[in-house]
Amino acid sequence: MDAGVQGCGLAMLILHDEEIPITAEKINALLKAANVSAESYWPSLFAKLAQSRNIEDLVFNSGGAGAATVAAPVATAAGAAAAEAPAAVEKKEEEKEESDDDMGFGLFD
Repeated sequence: MDAGVQGCGLAMLILHDEEIPITAEKINALLKAANVSAESYWPSLFAKLAQSRNIEDLVFNSGGAGAATVAAPVATAAGAAAAEAPAAVEKKEEEKEESDDDMGFGLFD
């Protein structure tokens, strides 16, 4: 993936995390500070995406694929059902987690 696209995605997340309005100018400023070059249209596309979509939904529904998923989200009916599925999976994983005592050894033994 292009470093400029990744930089725009990360800049968008930084601005969102700091509760700063996401604009193309602010994305460009972060890219310049990080010494990352991007095509001139990417910051404006990411700014428009941030205005039209909820950033937290994009992050939590990205599936861990990175900025590419943030750049091109696809809204489907299955996506809404899939958003509820990870919560159930996390609960199952927590139940399966074993402590060191269960395995017969510990970190400081």
